Amino acid sequence: MKPAVVLLHSSMSSKSQWLPLKAQLEASWRCIAVDLQGYGAAPFPSDAGEGYQHTLAHEVDAVMATVAARLEPGEAFHLVGHSFGGVCALHLARRLPERVQSLTLFEPVAFHLLPPSHPAREEIVAVTDSIKAAASERDATRVFIDYWNRAGAFDDAPHSAQDKMAAQIAKVLLDFQALLGEPATLADLGMLTMPSLVMAGERSPASTRLLVEALAAALPNATTTSTRGGHMAPITHGDAVNPLIASFLASQTADAQQ
Repeated sequence: MKPAVVLLHSSMSSKSQWLPLKAQLEASWRCIAVDLQGYGAAPFPSDAGEGYQHTLAHEVDAVMATVAARLEPGEAFHLVGHSFGGVCALHLARRLPERVQSLTLFEPVAFHLLPPSHPAREEIVAVTDSIKAAASERDATRVFIDYWNRAGAFDDAPHSAQDKMAAQIAKVLLDFQALLGEPATLADLGMLTMPSLVMAGERSPASTRLLVEALAAALPNATTTSTRGGHMAPITHGDAVNPLIASFLASQTADAQQ
């Protein structure tokens, strides 16, 4: 049976972002791409409402409920995550370190790992506050999209795409609530001894590039690399990102066979 790899996408995206990567991997891998809550075909968190506190545990519970149907009981698997999907991947790896055989992360927005006074965490908290303070869902979405892409990116998008993105900003805020409320620290990553690849885009915000550096130092068995593009490079520059992921995964199966 082919080894399994679980693919977790970024906020305001869906499992379809991994279709080109799946095409590269499918000859050798069982690819299990999952829609995170509120994206793609996955429902919005059912308990969300006044006073609701979203957590990474909620997200990972939903991921595992989906993945369990595709894995044998107790089966080990490899894990790939981008942005918020990378945060979920880190949480899942800490929950099941004996089953996660390798960890591939593209700019996981795990700012909770940094001290509150760290410039990268302060920057992302300021972005979150700006989203919350925005006058409308479209204004809030503009803040989010322009930060992770470039100034004017939201307004340059077709109106139909703007509408689709604005409809997802409520879940984005829950994503921020979950990642900033997570109690784990960099020291907690010492348990993740599986081989890890941590990636960053050359044109990404300084916040995520600083975080990738901190992650690489905290993970015991990590390597790092940078690629063309920015934070959304797995989508915008898949031709650069996907071969690196495929090569890293291939090296893990080769090592296992030696």
